[in-house]
Amino acid sequence: MPLKTSEVEEPALNLTPMIDIVLLLVIFFMVGTQFTEHESQFEIVLPTVSDAQPLTSLPDEIVINVTKDGSIYLGSEPKTPAELEVDLREAKARYADQAVVIRGDQVGPYQHPMTVINICKRAKIKVIQLANKIEENGS
Repeated sequence: MPLKTSEVEEPALNLTPMIDIVLLLVIFFMVGTQFTEHESQFEIVLPTVSDAQPLTSLPDEIVINVTKDGSIYLGSEPKTPAELEVDLREAKARYADQAVVIRGDQVGPYQHPMTVINICKRAKIKVIQLANKIEENGS
């Protein structure tokens, strides 16, 4: 007596979900192109700016040199304490986190760099660094 077996079903690929996704993508891109048309329907001439600065660049740190006789140099330009304070306040107004590096002479009195630090504090500069150099071992 032969056993009855059920017929083997052929595998079928259901394309309905794939067609639904493709149609949804087509609708999405059609709607997306409609938004770009609304944006460009107005003819606007944008203004030009001659000295625009990049938004992401950070300003360099300000280097203040203090000689052993107490002379103060902002970069290479000599400054009085009052002029230095004005310059630091302007730099602080331009960039809130302005950094200052103070390079004091090794053999000069400690008071001269401290005077510059005090000027920085009055100008509300919060990032102050004292420059130094690493001693090389001569052995």
